[in-house]
Amino acid sequence: MNRAIIRPRDALLQQAKRHRVALYVLFTAVVFCLFLITMAVVVGVVVALIHLNVLRVGTAKLDLHRLIRYIVLASIVLGALLSATVSRYPLRPIYQVIEAINRLSAGDFKTRLQFGKWLRHNPAMKELSNSFNRMAEELENTEMLRSDFINAFSHEFKTPIVSIAGFAALLKRGNLTPAQQREYMDAIEEESLRLSAMATNVLNLSKVENQAILRDVTTFNLSEQIRSCVLLLENQWSKKHLELSMDFGEHTITANEELLKQVWINLIDNAVKFTPAYGLMKIAIEPGEQQLSVSVTNTGSTIPPESMERIFQKFYQADISRATQGNGVGLAIVQKVVALHKGTVRVTSQQDITTFTVTLPIA
Repeated sequence: MNRAIIRPRDALLQQAKRHRVALYVLFTAVVFCLFLITMAVVVGVVVALIHLNVLRVGTAKLDLHRLIRYIVLASIVLGALLSATVSRYPLRPIYQVIEAINRLSAGDFKTRLQFGKWLRHNPAMKELSNSFNRMAEELENTEMLRSDFINAFSHEFKTPIVSIAGFAALLKRGNLTPAQQREYMDAIEEESLRLSAMATNVLNLSKVENQAILRDVTTFNLSEQIRSCVLLLENQWSKKHLELSMDFGEHTITANEELLKQVWINLIDNAVKFTPAYGLMKIAIEPGEQQLSVSVTNTGSTIPPESMERIFQKFYQADISRATQGNGVGLAIVQKVVALHKGTVRVTSQQDITTFTVTLPIA
């Protein structure tokens, strides 16, 4: 007998549907119990009054109609009282959710949703609290990263601006030798390019985040593109006297050429930054039948295990002491671009060797 293979996402959807049905049955049962309690109490009161001769039921229509009116009136009054009293309990979790949302919207990102002992075991309410708490945790992390980014990025911008202003003031005073003039102008040019690179990275991140569909797909030589990116960053890795190894042949791929260029520039630039002088940087391409993998390896300090899961988050920097070397958006761009190409990116770091591996479909 053939068994249907259920994908993980379909299984989660089915589980969520079951949880919602369970919650619906629970609230229906509460309403039904209220109805039964109301009817039982009313009938009991009417029967008691009949036995006490307070109400006389005969064959006359008047007595029967009066009895029906008494039952209806008593049901309405008792039902309203019971509903007003008992409805506070089903509405309590709704009030909790509203209060938690208001606290969250007011900026209290440490807010967590926790139901009482009876509801916390209900699958649907448990799913609601877990989803809300995950959302609050993500907002808290995003706020922390945003705050760190503002501090780091403000410093990133302030440092080159102050340098440019200082060298420009020295040039304005005059009385400088030609060698000093060239030195100061080179410094101004370098700091200006640094500012431009930071602004470009932030703009690129905003661009790829708002892109949901991959456009401008062409077939091109991936090996040649990677080599051109290495040459583009030659000044950076040559200053450190890095040993460069590029072990790959010629490979073509069908993708967005401009977006993939950002991936290789960010990965190579990241490797150069964190490789010590006279260290090793290696780039390799491993082809497969339907996909190929590009790995960028560098020697240097090991990425801490607690930073491995967050390293691709926006504005996150694993090494705070090296905050001036980047603004924490390069790897976020890499992950987003790779995801647009239906690929994956992973990182391994141990024994002072770090490797970023990008796997992409060939077509």
